[in-house]
Amino acid sequence: MRKYCALFLLGLLPNAAMATDATTTMGVSATVLNVCLVSATNMAFGSYDPTSASPTDATSTINVTCTPGTLFNIGLNAGSAVGATVSTRKMLSGANPLGYALYSNSGRSTNWGNSVGSDTVAQTASTILPAAFTVYGRIPAQQSVAAGSYTDTVTITVSY
Repeated sequence: MRKYCALFLLGLLPNAAMATDATTTMGVSATVLNVCLVSATNMAFGSYDPTSASPTDATSTINVTCTPGTLFNIGLNAGSAVGATVSTRKMLSGANPLGYALYSNSGRSTNWGNSVGSDTVAQTASTILPAAFTVYGRIPAQQSVAAGSYTDTVTITVSY
């Protein structure tokens, strides 16, 4: 029993072989970048009847994903047709033009161009989820155009 008591008492004494602790701190950091991604669906007007008194309408969707808190502007250029402007866009079939317009509102009264602060769409990203923007297209009625397949390519620019 004395043997066990002696071992017990030895266990209570400070152990010279015990390790001591040394501490320090380390900094941890990261830089979150302002980043935006953009994608869009094609706008397909379908068939256009130049003898109809009604315009032909279509829509497309632009999806923008940005770092939360990022202010961004979405601009649409004039398209690829020579002589087109953001207010007088043209699809072409060969050299034949077919006029059309792109708008940022469903009433098709606000032209969508590429001058920041003038005719672009601005928003601040609130989440990391994509924000969807509808592009409203219209081919004016009764244009004197030849039959054919008309196309154009519009560049979407997200400035942030």
